[in-house]
Amino acid sequence: MKKNLIGLVHNIPQSGSYPFSKASVDVMTQVASIEKALDELGYSSKRIPLSKDIDAFLAAYREEPVDMVFNLCETIDEDPMFSGHAASVLELIGVPFSGSPSSALTCTMDKAMTKRVLKACGVRTPNYLIYEGSLHFNAGCLAFPVIVKPRFEDASIGIDQESVFGSETTLKKEIGSFYDRFGPLLIEEYIDGREFNVTLFGYPKVDIMPIAEIDFSAFPEDIHRIVGYRAKWDKSSFEYNHTPRTYSGDIHPTLKGTMEMIARECFHIFMLRDYGRVDMRTDRRNKPYVLEINANPCISPDAGFAASLEQSGINYTEMVRRLLDFMSHRSD
Repeated sequence: MKKNLIGLVHNIPQSGSYPFSKASVDVMTQVASIEKALDELGYSSKRIPLSKDIDAFLAAYREEPVDMVFNLCETIDEDPMFSGHAASVLELIGVPFSGSPSSALTCTMDKAMTKRVLKACGVRTPNYLIYEGSLHFNAGCLAFPVIVKPRFEDASIGIDQESVFGSETTLKKEIGSFYDRFGPLLIEEYIDGREFNVTLFGYPKVDIMPIAEIDFSAFPEDIHRIVGYRAKWDKSSFEYNHTPRTYSGDIHPTLKGTMEMIARECFHIFMLRDYGRVDMRTDRRNKPYVLEINANPCISPDAGFAASLEQSGINYTEMVRRLLDFMSHRSD
């Protein structure tokens, strides 16, 4: 006999092939994977797509009300500026949902706001500038090389080898084309060191999962050691096939403890909930810098989040079961 009805709220990827489409359509992999896990756990589920047509969403929701919701929305109609709006709607409806609240999702999607909060709280993060299309700007306060990132994207959209600049001269020549494609940009000092992903999971108490390190050892000297879009999504690329996650444990206990402390602090500063990931790099003095705060990171079975949980003995179905428990805890 089936248990409660669980909603799967998700954004609607555009049809066809278009720039960065692989990152967009991955949401449907997450939907299908959670459906399968819910079925194994004895739950019925229903998909509820969310677009700017809120009336259609509410009609679908009310047609057969659900008891809890997995919030899988990453955009609304491909606009990352609305990444927190699905959570806002669910908060207004009053239904328990997975993951972070709207405030956390909105803040962490904005790389500039994230940096400002980190700086204000004394958390080490690379120095940066915000670029908003000015013909004249001074990057002389930054130590080169620098890396250019879209201010309002995730999933490494807009980030690849050509995003790293070795001098202010080349940056000024190319920055305009980046702005034309992606709008406001973050220009950040490039930390050329080890890269770590610190996964957090739990409610009301959050636990640190095994720390993953990205192995760049196969990269030649002329390729920047970054996990750009190709490394995440282009299976035919060199970067995709040579950036494995490792859980070797080859992390000095002091560094490991520092990163865990920073990750936990970031989780609470930004008011994340249920699950998250904090990406860091170390400099040549082995000091960690926070690069990204990922509220509601991708939970596809082959993504880094699920891989870290597997390292701690939590398989995918068990992850889904625990997320249901977190939501149930909040609805009591």
